[in-house]
Amino acid sequence: MVTARPHLLHAVTTALDASPSRMVLLTGPTGAGRTSTLHALRALRGTAQTCLVPVDRLATTPERFLEGLAAAGLATRAPASVGARAAFDAAMDALAEPHATTGGPVLVLLDEFLELRTFDSFPHLRGATQECVERLAASGHPCVLTSRFSARAMQLLAPFGDRVASVELPPLTVAEVTAALQMDGATPDGASSLAETVQALTLGHPAYVAAMAEALLLGRHDAHRGGDDPVSALAKLLQPDGRLARQCEFVYEWRLHRARGYGALKEILHLLAEEDGLTLSEVARRLRRTPGSTKDYLLWLQDVDLIAADRRRYRYADPLLRAWVRIYGQATPADDVAIVREVQRFALSRLSP
Repeated sequence: MVTARPHLLHAVTTALDASPSRMVLLTGPTGAGRTSTLHALRALRGTAQTCLVPVDRLATTPERFLEGLAAAGLATRAPASVGARAAFDAAMDALAEPHATTGGPVLVLLDEFLELRTFDSFPHLRGATQECVERLAASGHPCVLTSRFSARAMQLLAPFGDRVASVELPPLTVAEVTAALQMDGATPDGASSLAETVQALTLGHPAYVAAMAEALLLGRHDAHRGGDDPVSALAKLLQPDGRLARQCEFVYEWRLHRARGYGALKEILHLLAEEDGLTLSEVARRLRRTPGSTKDYLLWLQDVDLIAADRRRYRYADPLLRAWVRIYGQATPADDVAIVREVQRFALSRLSP
């Protein structure tokens, strides 16, 4: 289990308490702890002074969204026939001026706020997310917005400058990984060495670390599971029914479905899985597309944080996801030997000096 991260709470509360008040944007990959941080912040500030809004669950229709805010005590219930535009306006009023209904200051926490784009398909609501952010910025009340799409969220909030404080959830440190591995009974040298290896293999990703911690804990009680060997544990976690294989599959499909050009983007991800660090012209030639259209595809992949550009060369933002694509992006299912071989290759790239 990954421990709480008080320094993150401190960064968020410092930004919220600054003068003048600012919006806080909390970003990080799937499983990085965005929602957990919001719950910890709510416990710190008090449930009566905060309102946590799970936008990804409530943003079905504007009317349903307003109803959810009313159920949370943040808005006044409206008639069923209020209409999409009127319901959206009422919801924005409630978010921008939360004290109007409650009678006191309320800190609004919008989890996965980019899901407001669901409302773009309703009449007169194209650009609903932009409109919401503009209302929140103009209100002057502090609030916290979270998103798993870092690039997209930061681009949306860039025009608001210093009215927004961005907090990126960082990878777990070696000390935090040590705590997650529950290595209190180990020798200091042994615990530190194992934690450093796990941190390198998982990139400090909290969800990956949690899966590895569980696998290593089971391994200590069952020699057939690999004991305290993190490379063997990673190979088991990337088996077809393994926890990290399922996690990578979810992230891969979720982000691709939120991007444009699904089929072409999958092919680019397969190309980058075969050879990391391709340039724009190299991708275009192998894709048999023009450099102009290929550049659009690459930008769409960057928009959902699947790839990153480094000195005009494109790579997976998450190297472990690349290893998963190399294992499962083939015409025939990978066998145990192929999985172990790919994991060893990945481990060598992460652990080599």
